[in-house]
Amino acid sequence: MDSFFKISQRQSSIAREMLAGVVTFMAMAYIVCVQPQIMSGTLSGNPTGMDTAALITTTCLAAAFGSILMGLWANYPIGLAPGMGENFFVVMTIMPLCAVALGPDSKTQPWQLALGTVFVTGVLFAVLTFFNVRKYLIDVISPNLRYAMAGGIGLLIAFFGLKNAGVVICENNNLTLGMLIDSGPVVFIVGLIAAASFHSLKIRGAILYGIFASAICALFLGKIDLVQPLGLPANPMPVVGKIDLPGVFVHITALFPLILILLFMQVFDTIGTAVGIGTQAGLIEDGKFPQVEKVFAADAAATLAGAVGGHSTVTAYIESVAGVECGGRTGLTAIAAGICFIAALFCSPFIAVVGNYPPITAAALVSVGALMMQCITKMTWDDASEAIPAFLILIGIPMTNSIADGVMFGLIVYPLIKLFSGKGHSISWIMYVLCAVLLLYMLLKRFV
Repeated sequence: MDSFFKISQRQSSIAREMLAGVVTFMAMAYIVCVQPQIMSGTLSGNPTGMDTAALITTTCLAAAFGSILMGLWANYPIGLAPGMGENFFVVMTIMPLCAVALGPDSKTQPWQLALGTVFVTGVLFAVLTFFNVRKYLIDVISPNLRYAMAGGIGLLIAFFGLKNAGVVICENNNLTLGMLIDSGPVVFIVGLIAAASFHSLKIRGAILYGIFASAICALFLGKIDLVQPLGLPANPMPVVGKIDLPGVFVHITALFPLILILLFMQVFDTIGTAVGIGTQAGLIEDGKFPQVEKVFAADAAATLAGAVGGHSTVTAYIESVAGVECGGRTGLTAIAAGICFIAALFCSPFIAVVGNYPPITAAALVSVGALMMQCITKMTWDDASEAIPAFLILIGIPMTNSIADGVMFGLIVYPLIKLFSGKGHSISWIMYVLCAVLLLYMLLKRFV
């Protein structure tokens, strides 16, 4: 096991990897509750026709499959699950357009055609991986931009944590400080103090202990209840294998722009997440990301499996950095997280209680965000052609509330600044092609 996963080589241990996997799972576990609500339309109040109970089962299975595959094939501590952002795009944009394309008399449900669209996106994703297109994208991106990606993602997940805890209130596009003596902020503060204190004392698993502290506080405040934690998983078959793949090609004219947008969302979410986690884990060597094509291949395969299971694109989770912070450095961390998702099939009542009260995990998100900001100390600030595009990524990710949009903002501006400052020859021609493609993508997005 040590030889296969290179545990000693990456200065880790089996116990540390397993603990990191549990922490990664705990940081990702909210998706088990959220994803079924999004895909079924329960969250938005517009039912899609998909069975919620079946989606709970397939969410766990998709996350387990993707995470275990990532660990075995790529040997990276990255957990996979249906991606946030892409799921809203599928439900709020693709499904309505599919309903229009199919018409009111069609026997095919819009969600089935939408899943076919996700599947085709996964195939294109795999093709890009086969030709190493995404690997080249990472290789030509300067270290400055990569550090900015990691820092920007840190700010984004910290913001999620503060918002979930009720510390930051967003009303009418204005951000205000919440009432810190309310139960949500109190639960958050207890967890944050515990996590930060354990981390300051160099105790492994500090973030996990912070989650436990928050959960205990929430229990005492009456925000969660003790429940029977075990139960059999629901039948997944109402959503498994229901994709309408032929229909995608029948309606390809209407669906192609959506396929392209979804593809770009997944490509840049994965690139940003992989770079952020790889940087934090110290797995990027001499500016290169070794065997990153395997990371992308696992991501593509998981998306295909997820679509068959009734889900939007399955992708790498930035929450995996919580496990990295606990010492995870190998694929054993991802496998442990995947096993936890399998166990979650039988513990859904307990996961629902914890996952349905976001302040419990909010402290973990803020702690991780603060730690990820360490990357910006490595950035070069005395060259404006490097500093300004990197800064745009750094602030663009949290301000647009999207990893993909923030990264694209910087990547569009970067080659243009280099060109007009007389330094255009210092970067790869691929950056100029990428700039042109991203601008085309923005045009397509504008008119969809």
